Amino acid sequence: MSERLKPGDTAPAFTLPDADGNDVSLADHKGRKVIVYFYPRALTPGCTKQACDFTDNLDLLTAAGYDVIGISPDKPEKLAKFRDEENLKVTLAGDPAKETLEAYGAFGEKQNYGKTVMGVIRSTIVVDENGKVEHAFYNVRATGHVAKIIKDLGI
Repeated sequence: MSERLKPGDTAPAFTLPDADGNDVSLADHKGRKVIVYFYPRALTPGCTKQACDFTDNLDLLTAAGYDVIGISPDKPEKLAKFRDEENLKVTLAGDPAKETLEAYGAFGEKQNYGKTVMGVIRSTIVVDENGKVEHAFYNVRATGHVAKIIKDLGI
């Protein structure tokens, strides 16, 4: 399992395909704050709830200077279906190789129904304008997490 990030760490660079197969990279957002959230799988109930919460609050977050990128191990085709079925407005990126997930400490051992399994650890990393980690939230819940982030960020 990779190391979890802490405030002050440099956020690992990444370039991943979005739902349309276009490259999305952290460097594209230099000068803006970015909320990078990691979720296990598109088109599942918890992940849908979380993505819809981010979409519902996107105008508020954008007005406060934050861009939002959701990353899962899904391929672009599945991300496009997820975006279209749920009318999502957040940028979704796929990491089938799980390299970015591991670099952010969002892949490793976790508890699932009482068993220890390897998988995506639902996490949210807030990156400042200079590419440094401002906040790192791990093992977050899908429901209510966006409201907590908004509160924690003072938005």
